Amino acid sequence: MARARVEPAEIASTRLSDGTLARIVPSAYAAGYELVVDGTPQSHVDLDDPTHLHFEYVARMAAVIDRLRMPGQPLTAVHLGAGAFTVPRYIEATRPGSRQQVIELEPALVELVRGALPLPRGASLRVRIGDARDGLERLPAGLTGAVDLLVSDVYAGAQTPAHLTTVEFYRAAVRLLAPDGVLLVNVADGAGLAFARRQVATVQAVLPHVLVLAEVQVLKGRRFGNLVIAASAAPLPAQWLPRLMAAGPHPAKVAAGAELETFARGVSPATDADATPSPKPLPSLFDR
Repeated sequence: MARARVEPAEIASTRLSDGTLARIVPSAYAAGYELVVDGTPQSHVDLDDPTHLHFEYVARMAAVIDRLRMPGQPLTAVHLGAGAFTVPRYIEATRPGSRQQVIELEPALVELVRGALPLPRGASLRVRIGDARDGLERLPAGLTGAVDLLVSDVYAGAQTPAHLTTVEFYRAAVRLLAPDGVLLVNVADGAGLAFARRQVATVQAVLPHVLVLAEVQVLKGRRFGNLVIAASAAPLPAQWLPRLMAAGPHPAKVAAGAELETFARGVSPATDADATPSPKPLPSLFDR
């Protein structure tokens, strides 16, 4: 007999501007809490250990972040999309003194997370409310060309809005990057990976050096999941590949070079004129 779906009891909730419900619930699988928006788990936070990263794609992002600059060295980071501030919390824990900016569309979401899952005291973390793309234009001028890490992880419910997937968007975003700064993009896709392939082609049109990190079956398009694109104007060190593979989560896969060229071959970059949102996963994907 199939096991019935069990919903954890929420500890806090709010309605967002589009009417969807955002809830913070105890994690059913690991220590800590999850932010669930419109039924989709979006973030996991362990207040006792911010370096505990339960979601695979976040752990893959962290594996890249760990290789920026010297270990423990503070970073200048910009995050498009707040979620439950999992990555900013990780950076503050592993690189104290980092300067971080977060752009989030939903003030109710920020209030919910700050109330139920307080941010670290003393962290240099500025939250700006507004659309991620519009918010790029309102960041301090001093950040232009000075950002070590730019994270794009924006979802409306379970989908990335189309206007945050285009060549024009990425061009506006990467002007913030330092010459060797790194862009990280969370991409969700399923069978065939049509959206992910187009996102790779789009990022390649803006930055010359690109890696993709994912679980093996996700990268083969055999199941819905998250892929992390890492890109930079500067060459990504060759030693990153084996170290990222070893860092996991396992089974890990890092695609680069000729393999990535094949992955995106024949695919045109997304533009403001023809972009589409990321595909919406089936609700059953998140059955408890």
